[in-house]
Amino acid sequence: MKEIITRFTKSSIISSFALIALAILLIVQSEATIIAISYVIGGLLVALGVLAEINYIKNVKEKIADLDIVYGIVCVILGVLIITNPKAIAGVIPFVIGFIIIVNSAIKLQYSLELRKENNELWLSTFILSAIMTICGVVLIFNPFQGAVFLTRIVGVFILIYAVLDLISTFVIRNTFKKIQTAINETVKEAELIEDVKEEPEEVVEETPIEEEKPKRGRKKKADKEGE
Repeated sequence: MKEIITRFTKSSIISSFALIALAILLIVQSEATIIAISYVIGGLLVALGVLAEINYIKNVKEKIADLDIVYGIVCVILGVLIITNPKAIAGVIPFVIGFIIIVNSAIKLQYSLELRKENNELWLSTFILSAIMTICGVVLIFNPFQGAVFLTRIVGVFILIYAVLDLISTFVIRNTFKKIQTAINETVKEAELIEDVKEEPEEVVEETPIEEEKPKRGRKKKADKEGE
């Protein structure tokens, strides 16, 4: 059990510090991180495309190999596009997210107006939140790369919070286990001492008989003569 806790603690501490480093990188160097991730994704797509082409050459006689050449060409083209223009590709995801946010916010804006007609007090808070979310969606659509940078920083903040909490919980678990282990060891020692006391044989004290003084016959006879 002790070895398991030790391994768990070490791995958890290492992973927490790695996540903290990643979070700081995402917060401080968001733009560079996005570009680096785009390069990595582009490189992986090119590598997959090349592997698909090699597989096609090996199995050129089989009909299934025709799919490999199509898959390989598509992957290589996408990989090259991402590598040559990483900012544009990095802005695709925020664009889609922005569009979804605008649609969802528009529905909630309409809902807030319906609440206003019903004289519901929640209409104002719903309207304000929906308006703020609509503005965020518009920013993501018209400036997707900066939106990606902002989202990357938010992700970095959440990762940093998680890593710090995970690190704290790891130390708490380790200290708790040490206390439990110490208590168990003390209990075992006390139990062993009690067993040792029970196993020790009790010393039997032998009582020596007290010898009664025998009256001397000579003295008794002398006393009788004197009495006569």
